[in-house]
Amino acid sequence: MSAYEIRGTGPDLVMLPGWGMHAGVWSDWADCLARDFRVHLLELPGHGDNDYRLGARLDDWSEALAASVPEQAWWLGWSLGALVALNAARLYPGRARGLVLVAGTPRFVNAPDWPWAVGAEVFDLFAAQLHQDVGRALLRFLSLQVRGAEGDGTSLRRLRALLSARASPREAALRDGLQLLQQGDLRAALGELPMPLLWLFGERDTLVPAAAAARVPGRRRIIAGAGHAPFLSHPQVCAAHIREWLGNPLDQVRHASV
Repeated sequence: MSAYEIRGTGPDLVMLPGWGMHAGVWSDWADCLARDFRVHLLELPGHGDNDYRLGARLDDWSEALAASVPEQAWWLGWSLGALVALNAARLYPGRARGLVLVAGTPRFVNAPDWPWAVGAEVFDLFAAQLHQDVGRALLRFLSLQVRGAEGDGTSLRRLRALLSARASPREAALRDGLQLLQQGDLRAALGELPMPLLWLFGERDTLVPAAAAARVPGRRRIIAGAGHAPFLSHPQVCAAHIREWLGNPLDQVRHASV
């Protein structure tokens, strides 16, 4: 059972945070979305108040979260949360009405046939830093998420404040979650998903290049000036895209362009 909280009324919208962050990262943005949706703020395994008894298997993470949410909800995932949501939709295609993937990608590490990602050494470095100092590794990861984006200093201070507001993630969950980012590859599953998809990319994202938008199906939106946390730097723009898309999602099934 996953720890979570519920806000607002309306269609169910499940929100999954990224690696190292708890559900409090949504903060004011969740309140904004809760005006129109019944927002379910889930914790990733081993994050926030959620316990951790899993390993580095993406299916296990997705199954644990899928068991805690209502059927036919909209799913919104950020970064690692987007990868988990994509995999949950692959495992249980009838459970999700559609997916909103914020700074998400089917593969986070580049390859000869997938250059729209970061090098494996980026995550290798974070894995090594985790063994030395968990807190410092998390702070460095936050810095990478906002680097080069508009208002990066403000966003970084906000992320740091949000991170410290709740219990730290379990170290084992951080290690395993990082491994999921290193090894996850859901490219083959994208063409099989029956539900509509909305992707929100940050124009200046250093972890998930905006160029990946041309390589995924569904509706894609690139948030100008944003980094890896566009909902934090550009909350109203992101919310507007989601409201517009959810108002008429059936037009978005694998055919819309940027």
